[in-house]
Amino acid sequence: MPRRPIHATGAAEAPLRAALREVRKSLGVPGEFPAPVLAEAEAAARSPRLPETDATGLPLFTVDPPTSADLDQAMHLARHGSGYRVHYAIADVAAFVTPGGALDAEAHRRVQTLYFPDGKVPLHPAALSEAAASLLPGQQVPALLWRIDLDAEGRTLGAEVRRALVRSRAKLDYETAQRRIDDRTAEEPLALLRTVGLLREERERERGGISLQVPEQEITEQDGAYRLSYRAPRPADAWNAQISLLTGMAAAEIMTAAGTGVLRTLPTAPDGAVARLRRSAKALRVDWPHHVSYADVVRSLDPREPRNAAFLQECTALLRGAGYTVFTGGRLPDPAVHAAVAAEYTHCTAPLRRLVDRYTGELCVAACAGQGVPEWVLGALDALPGEMAEGSRRANAVERECVDVVEAALLADRVGEVFDASVVDVREREPGVGTVHLEEPAVVGRVESPRPLPLGERLRVRLARAAPGTEKVLFVPA
Repeated sequence: MPRRPIHATGAAEAPLRAALREVRKSLGVPGEFPAPVLAEAEAAARSPRLPETDATGLPLFTVDPPTSADLDQAMHLARHGSGYRVHYAIADVAAFVTPGGALDAEAHRRVQTLYFPDGKVPLHPAALSEAAASLLPGQQVPALLWRIDLDAEGRTLGAEVRRALVRSRAKLDYETAQRRIDDRTAEEPLALLRTVGLLREERERERGGISLQVPEQEITEQDGAYRLSYRAPRPADAWNAQISLLTGMAAAEIMTAAGTGVLRTLPTAPDGAVARLRRSAKALRVDWPHHVSYADVVRSLDPREPRNAAFLQECTALLRGAGYTVFTGGRLPDPAVHAAVAAEYTHCTAPLRRLVDRYTGELCVAACAGQGVPEWVLGALDALPGEMAEGSRRANAVERECVDVVEAALLADRVGEVFDASVVDVREREPGVGTVHLEEPAVVGRVESPRPLPLGERLRVRLARAAPGTEKVLFVPA
């Protein structure tokens, strides 16, 4: 499920930052790493298990947010015959983490990196995630190196993965990558990100898949008040994501052929959920003709428009049934596909930030080498779906609470004001309780009414309360 990225700035003693600290405490978010974990991480950083293959001559590059230091992926794109060859290096966390050790146990406790508007709570200590195991430029790092060959239309011809020592040449942010591609100053490996990305988007449309481009929100403090702004994803963001999706689909195919693996699955959304989304589109004045599919309307939206950004956020509700499914003995789960990807798919490209990716990577390396799956991998498989589900629950709770805190901070000085809004959700058993999306500022909040709320309709509401850290946003009909 796409994360709703929110960034906050301001002094540490500001009410918003204080409220976010309380969220960490109330949700039992892991704090500092225990001393044995840090000691093991530092020792592993000094002496990782190095692979025999040297691929440091491959001029890889990364594309990430400008401040990121936990770089899971680096790529190199080239023309190959009439098609293309994608090299995709993934941080080899297993080269640093010893199964059954303190570092391994802590990763299983944390499950995934948690993102807050003012920082993150990492899966692994910084000595690994932001240093020794990260694909930082100029650094020789053990990696799982994928090679995926595509035909002229971007269809996969073949894929394999092996361990290799790699060295990234450049760390690019999305803005720089987009600018170089647009002004034609990009060298071919970067310029081909657009070519391959567009081809993969065509293949996504062909198979009926959909990628949600949810805008980032940034809240800034100025003179004791808060202001909200959006950053719509750039095309380069989507092209970069297509390389990750391509790799996840290739990994799923390798594991299904081998008969043992972990898939990321999502059942098709029920008709009722789509109908509910249509009513949200109506309320937000997003044009969705009856003959147009959900996937096509999403692709047609410009996420820079506030109402479209709001609708794209509502669309994430269709992805809430996603989970992880283990299969062995060649018996695939039902369903085996991820409905949004419209194919068999797995998570394997972010092992610095997500636990399951370390295991799917190992399964694919073993399958490509024609070797048996390591015992430490097989022994962990049965518990992985439950661990990941708990990690996702915690991450979702963090996101919900952070959104509530941020929006309360944004509206704290406007209690009593009346706003134009749209009713985007209504509780089935409590028709007077629901959710509204304001036109300006573009925030979402709870609404309570003595009468049933008109789902999918416009409604003027009054802000009844908003105080970060003490009271969540609440609206009532004006």
